[in-house]
Amino acid sequence: MKVIYDLQERGTGPVTITGMAERLSVSTSSVSGMLRKLGDLGLVEHRRYGSVRLTEQGAKAALSVLRRHRLLETYLVAALEYSWDEVHDEAEILEHVVSDKFVDRIAAYLGDPVVDPHGDPIPTSDGRMVERPSVLLSEAEEGVVGTIVRVNDTDPDLLRYLADVEIGIGMSVRVVERQPFAGSLRIAVRAEREERARDRSLGLVAAEALWISPDGS
Repeated sequence: MKVIYDLQERGTGPVTITGMAERLSVSTSSVSGMLRKLGDLGLVEHRRYGSVRLTEQGAKAALSVLRRHRLLETYLVAALEYSWDEVHDEAEILEHVVSDKFVDRIAAYLGDPVVDPHGDPIPTSDGRMVERPSVLLSEAEEGVVGTIVRVNDTDPDLLRYLADVEIGIGMSVRVVERQPFAGSLRIAVRAEREERARDRSLGLVAAEALWISPDGS
């Protein structure tokens, strides 16, 4: 359910069995079997060869798990000095064993953060999700200026690459040139502490993992 909600939330198209299988690193038959069970419980809606959707009850359950996951990631970075490429797998394990009381204590300790280290919004305790307008960097037109607000956290190698080239949450970015035939785009990126922007050529794989909030949004 968490994966279904996450795929829906990122707005990359309809949620399919194939997409879920790739995300979970399991077979499509395994996903189909689980969807049948979740459907019997009234948590998902899925017709054969159609897209997958959460019911209202399923979305509520997914948000509860997402809150746990994203607060745990935030705590691991803030309190235990994990890097942003390490926390996803740790949180995947911990989210199933901690209590609601423990999660609420983490939230209070951290000052009730609204986003995790990757810029993903953290659901509130009453199941609301507060998001700001954003677009994929890969889809931004030339000349667009904005702030990097979110990064896909599912690929640790990509997160390490972005850290190496010093591209991260909160940085200002301007799309200088789209280079579709080269499979990349040229950007100017600047951290708050930097006086000048740095020119970077960014592959589309990386650009498709970054969301920006355009200036004026």
